[in-house]
Amino acid sequence: MPRTARRAQLLESALEVFVAQGYHAAAMDDIAERAGVSKPVLYQHFPGKLELYLALLDHSCDTIIDATRDALEATEDNKQRVAATMQVFYDYVANAQGAFRLVFESDLTNEPAVRERVDRVTRETADLIAAVIHDDTGLPDEKSRLLAVSLVGMAQVSARYWLDDQHGIGQREAADLISGLAWRGIRGFPRSDEQA
Repeated sequence: MPRTARRAQLLESALEVFVAQGYHAAAMDDIAERAGVSKPVLYQHFPGKLELYLALLDHSCDTIIDATRDALEATEDNKQRVAATMQVFYDYVANAQGAFRLVFESDLTNEPAVRERVDRVTRETADLIAAVIHDDTGLPDEKSRLLAVSLVGMAQVSARYWLDDQHGIGQREAADLISGLAWRGIRGFPRSDEQA
């Protein structure tokens, strides 16, 4: 098997094990067995459990950051941007693989390298949103950033709550409900071209 394909296979197996067992309970033996490889093969790609976990975190973080970027760049209509960005978080937590648990519910956040990656999701998605807010409203960077972090927090926390406590609310309906709330708030900061 080519090295990149083997690495992808190992990451997929590791994701299953880490999501099911958590970092501390997961063993490299379990991951190798799930992947159908020997431990030496696993160690050829990842020198240890932490490096494997960090590689999964990097991939998971990139997924949500890239999806947020795509949602913001897909339209100039800010109401649609809010809806699309909220949907990114709901899609991410609803993914059957459960990768969001590595990012938002990690049992290893006291490890600095893990904490940096977990914080990276909030920081980079908020940076993308803050740039749009700043460009559209002319608000100072620090105010744009605070608004953006608030929107990211709303998306992240509500999506995780929805997943754990759905009460018959479908994913699209839940995302639409929260994007409506977010839009009612953020539209109170009009575009600078509308203020003239």
